[in-house]
Amino acid sequence: MKAVRIPKERVGALIGKDGACKKMLQERMQMTIRVDTEGEVFIEDENAKDPVMSLKAVDIIKAIGRGFSPERALRLMGEDEYLEVMDIDDYVGKRHDQLERMRARVIGSGGKTRRIIEDMSGVDLSVYGDTVAIIGNSIQLPIGRSAVDMVLSGSEHATVYRYLERKRATLKVMEMGFE
Repeated sequence: MKAVRIPKERVGALIGKDGACKKMLQERMQMTIRVDTEGEVFIEDENAKDPVMSLKAVDIIKAIGRGFSPERALRLMGEDEYLEVMDIDDYVGKRHDQLERMRARVIGSGGKTRRIIEDMSGVDLSVYGDTVAIIGNSIQLPIGRSAVDMVLSGSEHATVYRYLERKRATLKVMEMGFE
């Protein structure tokens, strides 16, 4: 049995309307999920046919806890898909005004920056609380992580977009090799 803690306000997203999301996750992962009201999630994986799936289940639950929709979090069931959580506090400390500013920088005006990073690198981003969570494969993830790191480190958005443009060609070439 594995235990994962998620924010209380994300418990509803994990369970879903009338338990539909939790039920769907249990069927897909072939495991039992128990959730308490404090945000403690227990994954019972004794009957799992695939031992790797129990590790993926932990990441899927974490991703939902970090703000991803269950549908987007299920991307982690893929062969070469990973979750990375970056802590904004590492860049600005605990100052609330700076935390808000950095969240806004990653999201951008009307969600533009987030959308550009997602579109150009192929990752999925979620900005929740004091973290930025990224889901991507082994080629996309380092590029998405670097782009978010650049934004959090204070680079101008235009510089980040140029970086993503340069990496776009690399992504296309590498992904052609995997298909």
